[in-house]
Amino acid sequence: MSLRKAVAAPFRAKGRERVAESEFVVALSLDRDWFSPDQAKRLIDVAVSEGLVARDDGDLAVEFDPDDEPIPEGFRPDESIIQERSTFQRILDALVDAGTEKQEAVAAINALQSEAGVTIEAAAVLYAHKNGVDVAAHAERARADLSS
Repeated sequence: MSLRKAVAAPFRAKGRERVAESEFVVALSLDRDWFSPDQAKRLIDVAVSEGLVARDDGDLAVEFDPDDEPIPEGFRPDESIIQERSTFQRILDALVDAGTEKQEAVAAINALQSEAGVTIEAAAVLYAHKNGVDVAAHAERARADLSS
């Protein structure tokens, strides 16, 4: 996923698992010229909401191994990654990453939603679980969305 690659880049460049937010913004906006400074700040918000980084006293701590995220030569992330994704979109991405055809997953989730009379997010969690895809973190978010 290009979001993980974009997030990994500043940590890989610095060779650390913790960088100042300002270093992160500079790495993405000035060093790599991928985003404007405002977009890089928005990327931080999205990365935090996705659980990829954690804020800690002005620093960002990466929550995955950035070295496990290869960044191909000439890679340039799409601006769409700075948009927050819904819980359903996150679950669908996890299913696709696990090898499920996107259209197949959407059709099955829609059918399950209709049959069970549940929200689209709940149906997606059920479908993922039935197909052996771990979406526990997304299930918690779907549950929280129901109670808010």
